[in-house]
Amino acid sequence: MDGIALAAADLRQRFEGEGTGHDWWHIYRVWQMAIRLADAEGADRVIVEWAALLHDLDDWKFAGGDELAGARAARAFLLERGAEAALAEAVADIVQRVSFKGAGVPDNMPTLEGQVVQDADRLDALGAVGIARVFAYGGHVGSPLHDPTEAPRLHTSFADYKQKRGSSIAHFYEKLLLLRDRMHTATARQIAAERHVFMETYLERFFQEWEGRA
Repeated sequence: MDGIALAAADLRQRFEGEGTGHDWWHIYRVWQMAIRLADAEGADRVIVEWAALLHDLDDWKFAGGDELAGARAARAFLLERGAEAALAEAVADIVQRVSFKGAGVPDNMPTLEGQVVQDADRLDALGAVGIARVFAYGGHVGSPLHDPTEAPRLHTSFADYKQKRGSSIAHFYEKLLLLRDRMHTATARQIAAERHVFMETYLERFFQEWEGRA
């Protein structure tokens, strides 16, 4: 089976230059953070590294809303490179479960390895990088920057969340500011707390400037 480094090079070629905030460097950051969390929390590094690297392969946002596309792609990627079936299934299961599915949709990530990867992915949606990614994705899909008349929606189903069409600022309230309290691991909770405060400070300044008060 090809090693992690060869797979990473393949994925870098596939994703580099992607402009929605789900590019190679997002994958790289999630991969590196997942390693950090796995080592701190005692998770299986092999499963964690593969799931982190493959977590956005055929993501539902770019696969016509098909929430199973990513799992199929991750499984195929591994089996084509000689992985054991048990590893391919473990990774595919994490990839299928990893995405945020709405404020009112409970997380369903039963394994420590999956929790580590989900935490790493969510940490990349927080802080300075998370702010940059919100606006990169919003620009890609044509979301308005901010609509003061819009009330954020706390989506109660994945189907509803997939159809969301709100502003980039609304997305902070519909997802990003909720993530701190949805971290699984103690290590991720510590990192998320600081990044959460940074986002709150940013939003406070944003609204001051929006209203011409700063």
